[in-house]
Amino acid sequence: MDAGCPAHSQRPLALYVHLPWCVSKCPYCDFNSHPGRDAPPFDAYVERLRLDLELELREPAACRPIASIFIGGGTPSLFPGPAIRRLLDGLRARVELLPDAEISLEANPGTVDAGHFAAYREAGVNRLSIGVQSLSAEHLKRLGRLHTPEEARAAVQIARAQGFDNLNLDLMFGLPAQTLEMARLDLEALIELDPEHVSYYQLTLEPDTVFGQRPPELPEADLAAEMGLEGAARLEAAGYGRYEVSAYARPGRQCRHNLNYWRFGDYLGIGAGAHGKLSAVNTRIWRTEKPAHPNHYLKADPTQPLGIRYDLSDADLILEFALNALRLTHGFEPELFTATTGLPWSRIAATLEAAARDGLLSLGPERIRPTSLGRDFLDDLVGRFLSV
Repeated sequence: MDAGCPAHSQRPLALYVHLPWCVSKCPYCDFNSHPGRDAPPFDAYVERLRLDLELELREPAACRPIASIFIGGGTPSLFPGPAIRRLLDGLRARVELLPDAEISLEANPGTVDAGHFAAYREAGVNRLSIGVQSLSAEHLKRLGRLHTPEEARAAVQIARAQGFDNLNLDLMFGLPAQTLEMARLDLEALIELDPEHVSYYQLTLEPDTVFGQRPPELPEADLAAEMGLEGAARLEAAGYGRYEVSAYARPGRQCRHNLNYWRFGDYLGIGAGAHGKLSAVNTRIWRTEKPAHPNHYLKADPTQPLGIRYDLSDADLILEFALNALRLTHGFEPELFTATTGLPWSRIAATLEAAARDGLLSLGPERIRPTSLGRDFLDDLVGRFLSV
């Protein structure tokens, strides 16, 4: 660490990198993703990312080491190995990357290539997150996914063959026309692939999507809830500890990058549509947001900071803290609130006590955590912090 750096700059950061292109937009997807027939401008985009990071590396981000990198999208596995190597080499040249940094990259089974995976591993990627979503051909088709169950299984095999020993697999439940037995079989098939981490989450209909505008028929709420409860029990029986609403991991394999989000840590965001959150020594906290469309991002003045930066109000801080920390199965330590928001505990004490009286929270001297009822009614629990 540079001797000229202030003491608070020793706190590590996370870094999110957004690669926005995909082959085809899924009907449920509300992420910043852009399908296109032509190959993305890989080289120009990587160079822009490197410039973007340089502009971000000012106070309060200057000097702070990076503990994790998450390359998301879009479909990052569209990018060839040399482009990912140039990206990571460029990042290492500009920041201090901790020796044990977690470096994740999202991949879709339909874009898997053994040569790409080998190059990603060589470049320093040490964790892959593969968007399986379902291992049923029928449900993959209903979801608008372009890959097959066989390609999903092959993606896992290829990743293992290239030396990846830390895999997350995404799986959805509550799918169109899905029965409880179908959900069971889907999850069993995923567990057989033996990933280190599973993201198991319910399909939701977002307004600005094809499904949001033309909703498919989904399982009734009670049935979807039963799928979620059975799935959680089956994953835990298979050795996956639940540490967040939708996240399950083998011991020691929790996603450190996402844990930083949920513990309301700081992170930089570079790339089209990327968001960041930064804290200064004077407890000022702000968010950054980059231009969403890749063309606008690429054409922006390279000498000027990209996007917008805005302060978070006290009310925003309280709500965002609750939105994140209450997702964690084991909750949070009381001191984390003041450490990450700069606000006194008294700002949320009454709300926490009321939620505890209603059975939604467990309040201990060392940890605040949602009860099983609180997890089931998480939106209601978080909503209590809207007017604090």
